[in-house]
Amino acid sequence: MPNVPETKLKGNGTQSMDRESAASEHDHTSLRLWLRLLTCTTLIENLVRTRLRTEYEITLPRFDLMAQLARHPDGLKMGELSKMMMVTGGNVTGITDQLEKDGLVERVTPPDDRRAWQVRLTPKGREAFEAMAAVHEGWIVDWMDSLTMQEQQQLYELLGKLKQGVREKA
Repeated sequence: MPNVPETKLKGNGTQSMDRESAASEHDHTSLRLWLRLLTCTTLIENLVRTRLRTEYEITLPRFDLMAQLARHPDGLKMGELSKMMMVTGGNVTGITDQLEKDGLVERVTPPDDRRAWQVRLTPKGREAFEAMAAVHEGWIVDWMDSLTMQEQQQLYELLGKLKQGVREKA
């Protein structure tokens, strides 16, 4: 794939080239679809990163780690977090260190394995995450409102079919 700058809004509201712009009408529909999916994902992810940073002074990886812990109130081992977030153990350790320093997570020794660390949200971390998650959900709902609920459901189902097909071929 050609090295093309990602979509970024300029000061005047226009957009610079994005990955999808690298495709032409002569390219296979599957390639153009892939580039459109990638462009949409990158655009939304960049908006989320910017909003988290400016409104909450938190990075997307920290938010993601807190989201995993919010789903597991008893906590997760570092290795489990690493797998769920699809990052290295070193990355999880660095993110956890920062969140622990801020009082948002704590490390505890699980009763079944005294050699491991389990990480869980502190009450302060749970409260902070719940507030951020509610606002985050609002952003996503707002950004998706150019599609009707029926279109959103149809796209969700189609992407699920695509996901299953790719997994079967992987």
